Amino acid sequence: MYGGDEVSAIVIDLGSHTCKAGYAGEDAPKAVFPSVVGCTDEMDVDDTTSTEKNSGSAGESKSNAKTLDSDKGKGKRKLYVGSQALGFRRDNMEVLSPIKDGVVVDWDMVDSIWDHAFRECLLIDPQEHPMLLAEPSSNSQQQREKTAEIMFEKYKVPALFLAKNAVLTSFASGRATSLVVDSGGGSTTVAPVHDGYVFQKAVVSSPVGGDFLTDCLLKSLESKGIKIMPRYSFKRKEIRPGEFQIVELDFPNTTESYKLYSQRVIASDIKECVCRAPDTPYDESAYSNIPMTPYELPDGQTIEIGADRFKIPDVLFNPSLVQTIPGMESFTETARSVQGLPHMVIESINKCDVDIRRELFSSILLAGGTASMQQLKERLEKDLLEESPQAARVKVLASGNATERRFSVWIGGSILASLGSFQQMWFSKSEFEEHGASYIQRKCP
Repeated sequence: MYGGDEVSAIVIDLGSHTCKAGYAGEDAPKAVFPSVVGCTDEMDVDDTTSTEKNSGSAGESKSNAKTLDSDKGKGKRKLYVGSQALGFRRDNMEVLSPIKDGVVVDWDMVDSIWDHAFRECLLIDPQEHPMLLAEPSSNSQQQREKTAEIMFEKYKVPALFLAKNAVLTSFASGRATSLVVDSGGGSTTVAPVHDGYVFQKAVVSSPVGGDFLTDCLLKSLESKGIKIMPRYSFKRKEIRPGEFQIVELDFPNTTESYKLYSQRVIASDIKECVCRAPDTPYDESAYSNIPMTPYELPDGQTIEIGADRFKIPDVLFNPSLVQTIPGMESFTETARSVQGLPHMVIESINKCDVDIRRELFSSILLAGGTASMQQLKERLEKDLLEESPQAARVKVLASGNATERRFSVWIGGSILASLGSFQQMWFSKSEFEEHGASYIQRKCP
């Protein structure tokens, strides 16, 4: 097997919002790009090739748009991966996500994302590096076997290991036992980890994640008459030096999904810049006259954001707030069945064995992009102190560094794959050839 340092394993964490990839042993991922894929039918390909030639100047490197012919009954389609390729508007390009509720629904797209990470971002040949992939705690056997098949058969990797997100987060903070609250783009999951293993029966998850909050913010701004113009829909024209006029451009062939994707990019930035979790549960009257915070949109108009700064993040703690946001009525049904963060934490701990509950209460770890929101840690700790049993010492831990919070799963993978003692754990190519894909269940518990 491999000796400690010369392994140069690659760690990939494919989340529902972004894909993080890089070398084991480094302290942050080298490549971070959206895990959605732009997709056009091959019939329209003639006009995209001509626009690509003209757009060479627009900073769009041609290598970014790779044709991936997936002939699996879907006809030919062209997939675009990476923020540069997606930032370039194309006619009839749909933006699709290969992951739904933490489960992969389109393997071709996942394939194109991995491919982009290896060939475009890290510039490596996957045959030369063992791969450590992060997977959701609820990953099914079928999904794991499929992952192993693609990695060994298509990319011919020498060795593979699948590690659970929650376990990696736990390792990143140097603990073998903890309760991991992972709030990412697509969902929020609470998973107890004990001695490096996830308690499957106590994992609790909810569909309220960063993307959901971004949608709430978008709808709330629309209801106030604020229109977010995607970057492709206007250009700035200088009338006098320093004075610009915005000219709206009309592209009738832009798909709804691309328009929404472009608006979400902006709304998500607004959310990250101005939102913070309120110290106390959100109350309409208390927050009605707080000072507004300005934010300048790409088209130059400055908007003022008031109570929404606190109301949107509070949806994490109290999902029934969704009912008060105009345009989010379709989620009202879901909101009734979804629990807030503190309840999820307590429910998850109560499903664990009595003798480790105290330890879990005192090491609750926050991970994921949504968890790096300001004041989230303090608010969660405060709510848990009110609702947890008296004897429990509640401690919510989160790295002070937002980058570490966002990438904690990846960082845990980077630490794990570079440990000397981990090297005999790899599921090697020869084992795959001998025992088949189902052997991964034994090698990667």
